[in-house]
Amino acid sequence: MTTDTYSTLDLINPTLIGLAESDTLAINERSKKLISEGKTVYRFGLGQSPFPVPDSVVKALRLNAPQKDYLPVRGLPALREAVADFHRRKDGINAQPEYVLIGPGSKELLFLLQLAFRGEVIIVSPSWVSYVPQAKILGKKISIIHSNYEDQWQLSPKLFKTFLEARAKKNDPAVLIMNYPGNPDGITFNEDDLMEIAALAKEYNIMILSDEIYGQLHHKGHHISISKFYPEGTIISSGISKWCGAGGWRLGTFTFPANLHWLLDKMAVVASETYTSVSAPIQYAAIQAFKGGLEIEEYLWHVRRILFSLGQECADILIDAGVKTHRPIGGFYLFLDFSAFSEKLKSRGITTSSQLCSRLLDETGVAILHGSAFNRNENEFTARMAYVDFDGASVLSASKTIPLHEPLPNDFNKYYCPKVILGVIKITEWLKK
Repeated sequence: MTTDTYSTLDLINPTLIGLAESDTLAINERSKKLISEGKTVYRFGLGQSPFPVPDSVVKALRLNAPQKDYLPVRGLPALREAVADFHRRKDGINAQPEYVLIGPGSKELLFLLQLAFRGEVIIVSPSWVSYVPQAKILGKKISIIHSNYEDQWQLSPKLFKTFLEARAKKNDPAVLIMNYPGNPDGITFNEDDLMEIAALAKEYNIMILSDEIYGQLHHKGHHISISKFYPEGTIISSGISKWCGAGGWRLGTFTFPANLHWLLDKMAVVASETYTSVSAPIQYAAIQAFKGGLEIEEYLWHVRRILFSLGQECADILIDAGVKTHRPIGGFYLFLDFSAFSEKLKSRGITTSSQLCSRLLDETGVAILHGSAFNRNENEFTARMAYVDFDGASVLSASKTIPLHEPLPNDFNKYYCPKVILGVIKITEWLKK
């Protein structure tokens, strides 16, 4: 096909114009390029679990490698049962297997949800990098509620109520996307706030997509699903990418309430015409992950203890240096606010979060992701740090030599996660210049 008659832009769907590759993937590729050139890079840009997939799950994948048949569009029945049981066991909700949908990653399922649902998409900023681009691709009406440092970068009931009361068409269908423990902030909700948000959503007939992919990485194991307080209006998004360390396996799950089966049905129709079904060996192996057991529970408690210890130390170093950040409660992220250094940064010709992160990478080798990628104002000096640049297998083995009822030694992170600690120190030294 030639493009003599039209410009290339004329041949592109208008909803894609202005969109670029996902920022998280782009920073990962740039980091790889610098490393290939022989440079030391502290890779805090991509939010990928550093920990290995549990041995029992890997073994299940090996055993099921011969599985070659197409599976049902909605997912392997035994896996859907395991996922429903997982949410009944972990979240205390009445999840049923017939209302579970399996997809090639929760990202794909989110896209199908927005495609199938005719309504407004409500997103809280800072937000995961792909929520808004997906909505833009689909031409959705997007409303962004801007949180702030004082609200711990999360949706407070007050913010939500103010937004709902100001909506011009209060009865229009809408879905609120929540994510906690949060990407990019590592913060979660207390029970009272979840109850208030749930009550408001119910009052205004707002559906909730609760992205709880980091739920099992709550550092104290105390994750609470908002579905407990709004079961009829909440879809839970999960998967094996974060808590099970299997990001590259690409398996996500949506768990619906019975009264939203109509939405699941239409998403399954689209799935049947696009990806057909998720890889058979991966689905069979994922049964083991969701069934859990002593090995996986022990794995999770060690992972949580490591992430808690490392997250607290990173936050303490940065806070002591004048960076505004909250100590993480779950996951493996810190959302950094450099506003205290605004004048100093501007004197160095840095006026945007993108410039800040680019200069930091060029001058120190530290890769963090600019706040504007998370739907913050470009002129706001914020960024996300994923404290995951360490050998997860080695750190996990070291943790297993220390009884779980004991805290990790004070020098544990410095010894087993040296690049993370050194990278954080490099940020503070760069800010002092």
